[in-house]
Amino acid sequence: MYLSGYRCMWVVTMFDLPVDTKKARRAYAQFRKKLIQDGFARMQFSVYIRHCASEENALIHTTRVQNSVPDDGEVRVLTITDKQFARMRVFWGKRRKPPEPPPSQLELF
Repeated sequence: MYLSGYRCMWVVTMFDLPVDTKKARRAYAQFRKKLIQDGFARMQFSVYIRHCASEENALIHTTRVQNSVPDDGEVRVLTITDKQFARMRVFWGKRRKPPEPPPSQLELF
């Protein structure tokens, strides 16, 4: 899907942050809160996604994630196109459930 000549992108943020101390738990909570405030939705535990209208917009959100990374822990960001996101396959164990639809994003231009 193209919008104004730009390729729509998904920003996938995966993180492994320590929560062994009160300070670390606070940093974890602040990082997670910043993701949510920036329009990310939880896909799985410690995996958040955000739809962006263009590669340039995805870069803005990737930079925001980079600037909010706590001192300890690890954060990885992956950007993929709508087409790549649609090709994702979800597997369940014995209790099969249909995959959740991607969260809808309201974007104002």
